Amino acid sequence: MTDTLPTRGAVFWPVGTGDSTTLVISEELVMQIDLNDLAKADSADNPERPVVDELAASLPLRDGRPYLAVFALTHADKDHCRGFADLLEKVTIGELWATPRMWREYLDGAEDDLCEDARAFQEEAERRVAAVLTDVANGKEPASGDRVIVFGYDTDHDKHAYDELPAEFKSGPGKPITALDGIDCSDVFEAFIHAPFKADAAAARNETSLAMQVTLRDESGVNGKLLLFGDLAHDTIMKIMSYSEEKERTEKLEWDLLLAPHHCSKKVMYLKSVDGSEQLLDDVLDKFVEHQRDGAVIVSSSHVIPEEDSDGANPPHKMAADRYREIAEEFLVTMEWLDVNEPSPIVFGVSASGAGIVRDETVELAASANLSKEAVFAHAESRLATVLARASIVAGAVAATAATTAAASGPEQVREATASDRGGDAAPETAIGFGQ
Repeated sequence: MTDTLPTRGAVFWPVGTGDSTTLVISEELVMQIDLNDLAKADSADNPERPVVDELAASLPLRDGRPYLAVFALTHADKDHCRGFADLLEKVTIGELWATPRMWREYLDGAEDDLCEDARAFQEEAERRVAAVLTDVANGKEPASGDRVIVFGYDTDHDKHAYDELPAEFKSGPGKPITALDGIDCSDVFEAFIHAPFKADAAAARNETSLAMQVTLRDESGVNGKLLLFGDLAHDTIMKIMSYSEEKERTEKLEWDLLLAPHHCSKKVMYLKSVDGSEQLLDDVLDKFVEHQRDGAVIVSSSHVIPEEDSDGANPPHKMAADRYREIAEEFLVTMEWLDVNEPSPIVFGVSASGAGIVRDETVELAASANLSKEAVFAHAESRLATVLARASIVAGAVAATAATTAAASGPEQVREATASDRGGDAAPETAIGFGQ
């Protein structure tokens, strides 16, 4: 879509089945939505990327430390917050985006169900709430590094300290966010909040996901729109569609890129009948089609799509992938791009030339294992390019083409990659995420 990597865009990291999305808004402002930094990613023998280390190495510096303007957690499942404690230690996070859900879990005595990184996030959120309240009481503007915004409305809100936050530190469905860490970005960025809904405050954790439409604008006026729905399933997504349509703001449902909800879960468009068969709920697919823009792409933040679905298996699900392939111009999988054995980050860019998946010589250059680190960084002409270059250095040798999606790797290659990702033939000793 461009001759060089744009200055603004989104990076979807190959981290197994889990979300790690980096938004590059400007040279100084980078936002991270969710994190799944696996311990095994530190080994060169594994294809997953060590996101924390690569972010720390590619972020802008502020007072000598890597500076991340915002970290947003959609919900507290491990595959969305793994590595947060490490990130907090290595990076200065200007502003934290949280939802009421974890306060409710602590109130209900369910904090033992949270992983260590989720608890680290909650402790940091509570520290920031206290810091903001203290600063406001003293007539001071909360400082970067102490800022927090809580998204959503819990029926038990009056039992939590965040309830006392001033209005500017609370948000929810139907509201746009155009400032990051207190810095106005309205000319190039907007996050329109779709969820969580008040009625879902006590629902399963996945259904309390922070959901949003992100709009990135080039100075020329070109924009790109991303729909990020966390781990929401069919009913909540349809509620989002109905709510925005009733309010006559369907532009907030438009998308150039849809991050497949819940890592390509069939629960987005299938309902299991009493007889055990899967019933297709094509109303949600119709809505995705209705609001997609020309050249729309769907990205699955997941392992390789299986050759067939098995009963009770975690996402990704082949039956969902098949439906997505029918409605979008392209369907991409983070652990397949550009090479199933050594995947590279998927990059969505916005420039005067347009908005879409970046496929150009700069990507090929950054992905080449024959170049030194110095040569790669010499061609990193934007913050987005720097992030990609760092990730590509770690990725090592990948297919030297970005003009097309990865070719079919063959059943044997897919099986080998899947077995490697899962750690062998043995079943995991503990249940894996996804609201467990």
